[in-house]
Amino acid sequence: MKRISLSELIKNQKAASYPEQYAYVMECIEKEKVRPVKNSPLNGKSPALHMTYWVLEEKKDYSDLLEEITYRLPTAISPDYYYKHPEVYEKEGKWVRQLGRYLDTRSGKQDESHPRETEENRISLNERSFQIWGQEKFLQRGQGKTVLKHCGVSMGRLNIYETSEPLSYYSASREIPQTILIIENKDTFYSMRKFLIENPGMAIMGQPVRTLVYGAGKGILRSVDDFRFCVEPYMNHRSNQYLYFGDLDYEGIGIYERLAELFEADHEILPFAEAYDKMLEKAVLCEKQQIELPDTKEGQNRSLSGRFFSCFPEEKVQEMKSILECERYIPQEILNITDLMTDTTFSK
Repeated sequence: MKRISLSELIKNQKAASYPEQYAYVMECIEKEKVRPVKNSPLNGKSPALHMTYWVLEEKKDYSDLLEEITYRLPTAISPDYYYKHPEVYEKEGKWVRQLGRYLDTRSGKQDESHPRETEENRISLNERSFQIWGQEKFLQRGQGKTVLKHCGVSMGRLNIYETSEPLSYYSASREIPQTILIIENKDTFYSMRKFLIENPGMAIMGQPVRTLVYGAGKGILRSVDDFRFCVEPYMNHRSNQYLYFGDLDYEGIGIYERLAELFEADHEILPFAEAYDKMLEKAVLCEKQQIELPDTKEGQNRSLSGRFFSCFPEEKVQEMKSILECERYIPQEILNITDLMTDTTFSK
């Protein structure tokens, strides 16, 4: 707000008497054109006037917008926020109406440009953004999420999936059923891929792994929809066995627990127990050779659900916890290609 002095306020009233000037100032205050700055000094006259005033913005008439908000918004959009903030609706109204047209199609009011959709034909976030607002990044970088919040509409109502970096995987076979192994780190992914290429039909530490998926650390958590909608059908078959293998630290365990939770409606994912056993075995060898395990990295979330440990016998759990409690961890790179060989083979 702008501040003006008393002399500026009454500059057009200089020829008037003081009572007339006073009445003019009172009228300006009544009509909410100005408001006195309370801690400003008085002019020393009677009746007294403040020496400084705030210039108030003229109140806009939002009656037409309030009528639209109250009676013409689609029932899927909550009017509550906009009714309290019509000035925001004045800016966002176009986007709200575009959203409303889309939501009408979702509730059965179809038109040619928006055919009826089902859960099975979800489209990507950017595709939906363009379909509704004509801007592919409106939801990702623009005002889209704010508009949804103001409308009381969740992202889930838009029937979308969010895209991530393409899922990297290697399949030695497309057979069904098969064992699919999700690997946290790149080096281990490459070593195991090399092993499968050079040893067709050979098990990895006793498990008949046929497909390797590179998890890219926490990146796999953003790729859950890739499994549901983008991978080839043989990878997503319900009869497959899914295993996870990552660092033996708080973060690696946390990734497994979160991944297992995200997938549990479609697949059960278990830790690759044989690989973790081998990690513990090699950690003992390191100790004998006076090679210290690395320190736990800072900033890791230590809140674990216990789901990971429930997959192992108590003896192994105590070994793992002992290492973690000593602020150490075992990177999965402790294993190399020579550790993968077993005497167990299976049919190609």
